[in-house]
Amino acid sequence: MAVAQRLGCEIVSADSRQIYRDIPIGTAAPTLAEMGGVTHHFVGTNALDQTVSAAVYADEVLALLTRLWEHNDYVILCGGSMLYIDAVTDGIARMPDVSEATRSRVADILATQGREGALAVLETYDPDAPASIDIANPRRIARALEIVMTTGLPLAQVHTGESASRPFKILKVAIDMPREQLFARINARVGSMMAAGLLDEARRVLPYRHLNSLNTVGYKELFDYFDGAIDLDEALRRIARNTRVYAKKQLTWLARPSVRPSIWLKDANADVVIALLNEKK
Repeated sequence: MAVAQRLGCEIVSADSRQIYRDIPIGTAAPTLAEMGGVTHHFVGTNALDQTVSAAVYADEVLALLTRLWEHNDYVILCGGSMLYIDAVTDGIARMPDVSEATRSRVADILATQGREGALAVLETYDPDAPASIDIANPRRIARALEIVMTTGLPLAQVHTGESASRPFKILKVAIDMPREQLFARINARVGSMMAAGLLDEARRVLPYRHLNSLNTVGYKELFDYFDGAIDLDEALRRIARNTRVYAKKQLTWLARPSVRPSIWLKDANADVVIALLNEKK
């Protein structure tokens, strides 16, 4: 926010869940007060049933940038969805069209053999695939299986490709902090979201739990609570734990050579970012 205000520029959210309406608390979407008068894009713009792929998101962002450049030399892309950020900065492999026959076959495998069975089938096609997807998520396993069955290629080979050229400079900045401090902030955030009304928000969207937009940390655990499968304390513990797991994945992604930020900040210091931008002009 401080950087955007100093530069007089706008912010593009790269959060695959903040893009949806009706779930601002669980996704920690910025409120109007927190936006501080700075225009934000892709926050609360889509209905829960309007699925947005990373490829579509990137196309829409790139189209938006051509308009934003007319008024300012800077735009801030900010968020935590790694694939969304990669899609904008480096491009994304266009996934192959999957036939209905293949979708039906994969759905049958998942229905009859369960997550573990589907994972075993995936490993017969691509032994390395489980290391690159969320194997706790049956939908991710099914999607990976659809791709390898359709292409006959390992996932890594499908995703491999040269980075797309972009007609603008990219400066990558990330905030780092000791792991125990990060985890303490995550645990505290769960409490603050509950105080802000997360429980009621999750109850309101419960009828739409089948939508991919709600296959999200915070809602999944509270849905289990509503089902009576776990108590509320356990749901909150799982939300904090699963958020910590996601944060670890973000840090692992940031450590990749192709992603590695130009600068790591130990705290949110706008002066350092502005100075670095001036050096890069």
